[in-house]
Amino acid sequence: QVQLVESGGGLVQAGGSLRLSCAASGRTFSTYAMGWFRQAPGKERESVAAISWSSHPTYYADSVKGRFTISKDNSKNTLYLQMNSLKPEDTAVYYCAAGPTARDIQLSSEYVYWGQGTQVTVSS
Repeated sequence: QVQLVESGGGLVQAGGSLRLSCAASGRTFSTYAMGWFRQAPGKERESVAAISWSSHPTYYADSVKGRFTISKDNSKNTLYLQMNSLKPEDTAVYYCAAGPTARDIQLSSEYVYWGQGTQVTVSS
């Protein structure tokens, strides 16, 4: 069993930055693929970024490429999402997820464990 707890969300103006963190329990964090997903009101959940257990490869949605960076620190059992140049369309609840056997790391169906989500609001 893996528990995931996100933090770092908040309200920011367009063009600003936020760093999301996802603290994971369990000793097998380093062997899991990890992903960030988001869901805006009235929209389906979408993949934002993902990272394989070995940290390579990584995946980014086209809408965030060049602005967001995913990383993980195995020593701290923590996943990060650095979000720069934020836009109002980035407003959503952001979820982290862990997949012990994920291969297509951009697919939400590959992930077993999910956090409770953290709200990101970008004002124009």
